[in-house]
Amino acid sequence: MTLIGWSQILLFFALVLAVTKPLGTYLFHVLEAPTQPLPKVLGPVERLVLALCGGKDAQREQTWSQYALSLLAFSLFGLLGTYVIQRLQHVLPLNPQGLPAVGPELAFNTAASFTTNTNWQSYAGESTLSYFSQMVGLTWHNFTSAAAGMGVALALARGFTRRPGPEGQKTLGNFWVDLVRATLYVLLPLCIVYALFLVSQGVLQNFAPYLELTTLEGVKQTLAMGPVASQEAIKMLGTNGGGFFNANSAHPFENPTPLTNLVQMLSIFAIPAALTYTYGKMARDTKQGWALFAAMSLLFFVGVTAAYAAESQSNPAVAAAQVAQAGNMEGKEARFGISASALFATVTTDASCGAVNAMHDSFTSLGGLVPLVNMQLGEVIFGGVGAGLYGILVMVVLAVFIAGLMVGRTPEYLGKKIEAKEMKLAMLYVLIFPLVILGLSAVAAVIPQGLSSLNNAGPHGLSEILYAFTSGTANNGSAFAGLNANTPFWNISLGLAMLAGRFLMIIPVLAIAGSMVGKKVVPPGPGTFPTNGALFTGLLVCVVVIVGALTFFPALSLGPIVEHSLGQAGKVF
Repeated sequence: MTLIGWSQILLFFALVLAVTKPLGTYLFHVLEAPTQPLPKVLGPVERLVLALCGGKDAQREQTWSQYALSLLAFSLFGLLGTYVIQRLQHVLPLNPQGLPAVGPELAFNTAASFTTNTNWQSYAGESTLSYFSQMVGLTWHNFTSAAAGMGVALALARGFTRRPGPEGQKTLGNFWVDLVRATLYVLLPLCIVYALFLVSQGVLQNFAPYLELTTLEGVKQTLAMGPVASQEAIKMLGTNGGGFFNANSAHPFENPTPLTNLVQMLSIFAIPAALTYTYGKMARDTKQGWALFAAMSLLFFVGVTAAYAAESQSNPAVAAAQVAQAGNMEGKEARFGISASALFATVTTDASCGAVNAMHDSFTSLGGLVPLVNMQLGEVIFGGVGAGLYGILVMVVLAVFIAGLMVGRTPEYLGKKIEAKEMKLAMLYVLIFPLVILGLSAVAAVIPQGLSSLNNAGPHGLSEILYAFTSGTANNGSAFAGLNANTPFWNISLGLAMLAGRFLMIIPVLAIAGSMVGKKVVPPGPGTFPTNGALFTGLLVCVVVIVGALTFFPALSLGPIVEHSLGQAGKVF
C-alpha cells in the first residue's frame, strides 16, 4: 500500500461526502416537497406522462399492497418487453452487424437481470446484442429499475416518518408518481450531463458499424462501435453495472482515463449516499440520516482497506514461478493500477452496481473475499439506488429490537413501536437472501450441469459458484469470470435468483412500511434508545456484520478462506 493509493481512496470518499448533502436536499425537494424544481419546464412533461399512466387514478396515494402490485405489474411488463426485443432483434432496426436473435434461456436471463437492476451478463455485449436491444431493451431498465428502487425506499421511509392523521395514515405515496419523478427530475438530467462528459473524455457514442482494421503486424482486428456513453452514464448513476462491452469498465471505450474512472466510482455512490440525507430530512432529524451514512462509511473503509492490503501482496501463483512482483497486477488495467482497482471492486460491490474495471476472478483469495462479503452483508453499504436505503432500514429494525431487549423496553424507532409483525417481516427479508444463495449454490455444486461450467477446481471453483448466486440474488451483477454462465442451467437458475432477490425481498419491505405508517408517534422518554448517535451506529454495524458472518461464514471457510491457507502453502487452483 502506498501514500498515492490511499490519497486516491481518501479523495474519492471526500467527494462522496461533498455531494451527499446537496444531492440529498435536491432529492427531498423532488420526491417529497409539494412543488418540484423547474415546474414550468418539467411540470407539463410529468403531468403528461402521469395522464398516460391513468390520469388522476395514477396519482392517488396507495396502500402498501397497491404500491407493490403496481411495481410488480410494471416490472412484469418490462421483463416481457425486453425478452421479446431480444428474440426479435434480427428483424428490428439498428442492427448494423446483423446479429441473430438471442436464444430463449439467455433472453430470459438478460430480461430478468435488467428488470431487477442486477445487470448480470452471461453474454458479450458487442457480439450478442444490437444497438436497438442495448438502447431500447436494456437502457430502459437502467432508468426504470433504479427509479423503482428509489420508490420502494421512499415508501419505507414514509412508513417510518409519516405521522398519522386522526383516522390513521394508511398510504405510502404513489408508485407511478415516484417512478416518473425519479426518472424525469433526477436520472435523466444527470445522465445527459454525465454522457456529454464521458464523450469529452473519449467514450464512444455513435451508430456506426464495427470497424475492420489491419494492425501493424498485418492481423485483421474488429473494433466494436455503438452508443456507449449514453448507456454508460445510467449504468453507473443507477447502480446498474451492465457494460456495453464484455470487458465492462476495463474497456478503454467505456472508461478511458483515470478521471473517468474516478467519476464513475463517484456516480455509483452518489445517489445511495444522498438518499441517507434525504431520509434524515424526511425524519425531521438529519442526524438520523448521518447515522446511517456513518455506519455505511465504516463498513466501506473496512472493506477497501482489506481489499487494498490483499491486492498489494504478491500473487501466490506468480510467486511460485519466482517472478518479482509489486503487488497483484493480474487481471488489472495498467492505467488504473492496484489501488484504483481495489477501490472500484469495493465500491461496485458495496453499491450493488456490478460494473468492474478489473477481473475479480484474478484477485487474490482474500482480495476476492472482500467483494463477496460486501454482497453477502445484504448490499447495505450504500447499496443500490434505493435498495441500499431500504436494506439498511430493515437492519435498523433488527438493531432497534435488540436494543429494546437490552434495556427491557418495547423497541421504538422514530417514536413508533416495533412489534411482532414488523419483526416477522424483517426476519423474512433477512432469511430469503441466504436461502436462495446457499440453496442454489448447493445444487450447482453437486450436479453436472453446474460443475461443467467451472474453469477452476477446488475451493476457487466453489468461490465461483458462490459468487455467481450471491451476485445474482444481491442484484449486483459482477462475476468471478472463470464461470461460463451461458448454459441453460445457469441462465435459468441465475434468472430465478435475481427475481427472488429483488421481488421476494421488496414485498416484506413494503409490508413493513404499511404496518408502520399508521402507528401513533410516542414522545421519547428516559428509556428511549437514541438512534441518531455514535452508539447506535456501532450497534447497527455489529448487527449487519453478525447477520452476514453467521450465515455465510461456513461457506466462505470452504471457499476463499481455505484457498488463502492453501495458497500460503504453495497450492493454487
